[in-house]
Amino acid sequence: MTEPKQDLLHRIKGLQHEMEDTLEDKERAFRYRWLEGKAKFEDEVLRQHRKLKVWLPRYLAQSSFLAVITAPVIYFGIVPFVLLDVFLAVYQLVCFSAYGVPKVRRSDYIVFDRRRLAYLNLVEGINCAYCSYGNGLCAYATEVVARTEQYWCPIKHARRLRSPHSRYRRFFDYGDAERYHKELEKVRCDFSDVKKTST
Repeated sequence: MTEPKQDLLHRIKGLQHEMEDTLEDKERAFRYRWLEGKAKFEDEVLRQHRKLKVWLPRYLAQSSFLAVITAPVIYFGIVPFVLLDVFLAVYQLVCFSAYGVPKVRRSDYIVFDRRRLAYLNLVEGINCAYCSYGNGLCAYATEVVARTEQYWCPIKHARRLRSPHSRYRRFFDYGDAERYHKELEKVRCDFSDVKKTST
């Protein structure tokens, strides 16, 4: 890897550490800690959260008419989401097993932890669970497709992407035919970073 790229990666890692520090500051500010993999609030904070909950009758009365009539359209998305979820499981089982590509852990992307927030009512909790599932599933699908692309076509685009996926930086530069033909087998099998974190 060239020196400027190496320097950039070090800076990115430094920013990731800064972000982790910021998240730890938020934990202290909102007074929760991690116990057995779950965020636990202090008792006093939980009491305050319960006081702030908007109870269901008032919440429904305050909801806009448009929100109520569009809700079925939004929630119909559960059908393609579930079909995609099942497809991704089968796809990884069949294809990733055949290619030797490490499988993407679904639980790294689909997280349901907002249900423990005492200030959410039933509808808000269901909405949060739905959005957690939809967004998590899309992120999970992106990682599955990213690993597939790394195996079959690890070439960057000529145009800049707004939000490149996690594997993109490992891809060959657009037009680098020589390196592509020399190193394709090496790049398509380079999941060493994933194997470290997947175990």
